[in-house]
Amino acid sequence: MNKNHQAFQPYWFAQAMKAESPTTAKVLTHDIQTDVCIVGGGFTGLWTAINLKQQQPSLDVVVIEKGLCGSGASGRNGGCMLTWSTKYLSMRKLFGEEEAVRLVQSSEQAVYEIESFCHTHGIDAQLRRHGALYTATNAAQEGCLDPVLQALDAQEINSWQQWEADQVQQAAGSTLHREGVFSPAAGSVQPALLARGLKRVAEQLGVAVYEHTPMEDINTDAPITVTTPQADIFAGKVVLALNAWMVEKFPEFRRSIVLVSSDMAITKPIPDKLAQLGLADGKAVVDSRIFVHYYRTTPDGRLMLGKGGNHFSFANRVSPLFDQPSRYQSLLRRAFAGFFPSLADEPFATTWTGASDRSVTGLPFFGHLKQNANIVYGLGYSGNGVAQTWIGGQILASLVLEQDNAWRRCGLVSGPKGYFPPEPVRWSGAMLVRNAIRRKEAAEDAGLKPNWLDRQLAKFANAAGKADKG
Repeated sequence: MNKNHQAFQPYWFAQAMKAESPTTAKVLTHDIQTDVCIVGGGFTGLWTAINLKQQQPSLDVVVIEKGLCGSGASGRNGGCMLTWSTKYLSMRKLFGEEEAVRLVQSSEQAVYEIESFCHTHGIDAQLRRHGALYTATNAAQEGCLDPVLQALDAQEINSWQQWEADQVQQAAGSTLHREGVFSPAAGSVQPALLARGLKRVAEQLGVAVYEHTPMEDINTDAPITVTTPQADIFAGKVVLALNAWMVEKFPEFRRSIVLVSSDMAITKPIPDKLAQLGLADGKAVVDSRIFVHYYRTTPDGRLMLGKGGNHFSFANRVSPLFDQPSRYQSLLRRAFAGFFPSLADEPFATTWTGASDRSVTGLPFFGHLKQNANIVYGLGYSGNGVAQTWIGGQILASLVLEQDNAWRRCGLVSGPKGYFPPEPVRWSGAMLVRNAIRRKEAAEDAGLKPNWLDRQLAKFANAAGKADKG
């Protein structure tokens, strides 16, 4: 059974590795000295490495990854490139108006920057900048985005267009949607192909990338020593880009995030059926739940659907569940049939589970490790990091290079903005809130008024949503 778990690969990552010429991963086998050691070979770590080498080509930069680059969260998410524009109200409250405006604009710019980067460096990541459609699928969800859209309008930074219901249903391929807003600054990407492409570019820039080289220990005194199974790395500076895996090594972050699953399913290629539904491009479609449904198509005519907020890990342990087919297939099946009744009998080619590191605010946070200012970190993307990790790379590179710029002064460079209760209160509370949300949203789907207690409990998870509700 364990062998099966080890052999299982999420769909995107399996596809990306199949597309690569067989090569042997480079493992660190001897002690080395370096200017910067980046721990974690996903989007955050690789964007940071690339930024550092682009700005200072003479800098010696090493990336170590416990598996293969892209095999963690970066290669197993939904591949929806969304922005922080719908989190404007949260950011304004946390960071002030000017910084919130800058972060909205930066997150939208990131989509275009990643597209341009892929084009310049020949990364075929199936990136389709076809926008995002945020929708309401029941009466209770209608108008819930209005406050954030009005606030964006007031700052003249609103990229969202209100669409008529029939246009929304046509573009989303489903009559379940009652209203929707569209932004062109978004889209979809094959995330594992992007991660593997970033690894290639990093190596071309002179970054040494060691895979199957986990960090076993770190001595935070000077010189900083990162211990791996076969060798030590002596580094001037260290970047911790471990995301959901951060809490395993650094107990101080144990209450900074909640580790929760996002579960995904994908069909075999059905291009003709998708064409009949009107699903003709790569836009991301997201509903207005707290734990959202999201879906998008692929260039070869598959339809992927995901749902967040299912499994909450006790003590934030990254359990074997994250390396297995989804245990929430019945939830996915029900949602799939609800959106696409004509495809109700369409089998899933595969399902998988992604680990999402949700922060108290629903936004990532960056900073210096308390024990040593030469160790910097970033985590807490909260299921919204495909484009935002580009920003993470900018921030972390600025911290490493000690630059006095807008990235280093960014509101996100504040450490954790809040903490969850300790165990077992945290997990018990998470279950209580999750189940209340499920009951509340089931009642709303049925056109009923949820009970008062469920409505109150659901408010505890407002920050978990992809969009502020005003």
